[in-house]
Amino acid sequence: MPKTLLLCDCLGSQSVDADTIATASDMVCSRVHTALCTKQIDVAAKALAEGEVTIACQQERRRFEELAEEIGSEIPGFVDIRDRAGWHDDDGDAGPKMAALVAEANLAIPLPRALDVVSEGTCLILGPADAALDAARRLCDTLAVTVLLTSGEDAADADPRFDVVLGRLRSAKGALGNFEIVFDGLRQRIPGGRGAPEFTAPRDRAESQCDIVLDLTGEAALFPAPHKRDGYLRADPGSIPALAEAVREASELVGTFEKPLYVRLTESLCAHSRAGQVACTNCLDLCPTGAITPDGDHVAVDPLICAGCGACSAACPSGAITYDAPPVDALFRRLNTLAETYRKAGGTTPRLLVHDQDHGAEMIALHARYGSGLPVDVVPFSVESLSVFGHAEMLAALASGFAAVDVLLSPRSERDALSAQVTLAEAISGERPIRLLDLDSPDELEEALSHEPVEGPFIPAILPIGTRRQVARLAGKSLNPGEHMLPLPENAPYGAVLVDKDACTLCLSCVSLCPSGALVDNPDMPQLRFQEDACLQCGLCANICPEAAITLEPRLNLDDTAFNQVVLNEEEPFACIECGTLFGVKSTIDKITEKLAGKHSMFANPQAAKMIQMCDNCRINAQYHSTDNPFQGKERPRVRTTEDYFGKRRDH
Repeated sequence: MPKTLLLCDCLGSQSVDADTIATASDMVCSRVHTALCTKQIDVAAKALAEGEVTIACQQERRRFEELAEEIGSEIPGFVDIRDRAGWHDDDGDAGPKMAALVAEANLAIPLPRALDVVSEGTCLILGPADAALDAARRLCDTLAVTVLLTSGEDAADADPRFDVVLGRLRSAKGALGNFEIVFDGLRQRIPGGRGAPEFTAPRDRAESQCDIVLDLTGEAALFPAPHKRDGYLRADPGSIPALAEAVREASELVGTFEKPLYVRLTESLCAHSRAGQVACTNCLDLCPTGAITPDGDHVAVDPLICAGCGACSAACPSGAITYDAPPVDALFRRLNTLAETYRKAGGTTPRLLVHDQDHGAEMIALHARYGSGLPVDVVPFSVESLSVFGHAEMLAALASGFAAVDVLLSPRSERDALSAQVTLAEAISGERPIRLLDLDSPDELEEALSHEPVEGPFIPAILPIGTRRQVARLAGKSLNPGEHMLPLPENAPYGAVLVDKDACTLCLSCVSLCPSGALVDNPDMPQLRFQEDACLQCGLCANICPEAAITLEPRLNLDDTAFNQVVLNEEEPFACIECGTLFGVKSTIDKITEKLAGKHSMFANPQAAKMIQMCDNCRINAQYHSTDNPFQGKERPRVRTTEDYFGKRRDH
């Protein structure tokens, strides 16, 4: 049975065209109700009892969920077509946008993978004695608390219900359920005795573990991006409300929690380094939490520290790191569904507004309730993290039919990462409108969206399928009809390898270390070949070239020649002077012969010098049969036979 969409005009505050939504979204729509959450709630109850239902309302979501639980039916789906579409002061028709939002909500999006994190409630509290001990008294009945005080602080008032230690915090790493702490000068309280408590002798580099860290020092955070570190709580020790909130949050961090596995790492695709030479460091440079670290030829991602910003996925040139909560292809399907349904419902050139699920969603809701609301051609697109929406996603949106892309930043957005992605997307898109909106109020949002977009030439919409690189290339080709080569900004992940033929000796060290297989050799003759589509512009080939003969050119080759192997350098092979087998490079063999023959002690003999010009097999044979062969031993003794033994016996 198909899903039924329950529609409501929210007390007549919006205009809803059920026929347009049903036709374009392929959903069965109810008639348009007026008060589905109050006077007509019996209609909702009947629909919930009959089968799968999606309710076109988010504001009263909790009420409908409680209704479903009460009557024993499945929890319905929800889609907001009021704040994001229906509430507007625009003269245009919001029907196409409503239909697009409904079709998107009906997509089956896979749930993210998750990891169980267990916190048993061991808590370390840092800070001045008054604040730290007060917090410990509030938490000791819920958590197993240890308070770290500096050696000069008074611990006489410590409560026996929790531990007090003296010392300094040397280092801390980890996350909720798995913090690893190292102390210097650690002194533990000795229980019992009369008068002031006594402490053990100080000990440096003392190691311990805990599940929660409550930092009340008021100093610099122990971790980068501290607000994204699960289990690490900070509060100003001079702020009573902040202290109370931190204590409350700490008390709730006991039990088993699901930690989403935000990214997926394919180590074999990683272009971080080869043979000790560092190449790509994009993810390492961008990760705000320090969850990504070098691990040999590739990187490693700590899932417990990863906060899911997605900047690494957007910047990874090879696709070794991909966002997985949900997967990237789910995001492409959402974009295509929105654009396709919008056109199917009669819309022409929509604009895409990308926002997060917290700051951006609230900004849009306030703008709808108290302002003019989103223009009817502005389609909101909610993502888990804005940094996930990289250049490939921006290009996919434009090539799918959106006239412009706006990204509504939040106060905690990774601006540098997004700016680099916008710059790259603009270079590939043909300067189509792509903006980062750094706004503080709904009024500023209204002003930013009030302009009419510049409509470019019509292009057929693409179907964004494949990897991010494949989609970006397909979109670039669609957005630039007739173009063959697009220059790109520095550090772009697409481009060519240029070789100085005069400097290159065809040593092929670049081929052996190329992580993507863009550089290859020819087993039949001395050649350096290159496939541009596979090149990641990681720079490893340029770093390891002993002759400094390689440079990189950022560009996007839109021709099919990018998929073909081209010869960057080739030379005449050398023929073995004994058997004629081709081996090595003629110019190289000639140079070696010129430098060594008659000038080096090992090749002073003309016969020895000739070995330089022999293939491997002939060189071995010549060496073995030569006079004064260093590998030649004494003459081998005759093999003894049975007759030898019998003859010796007869002689005796």
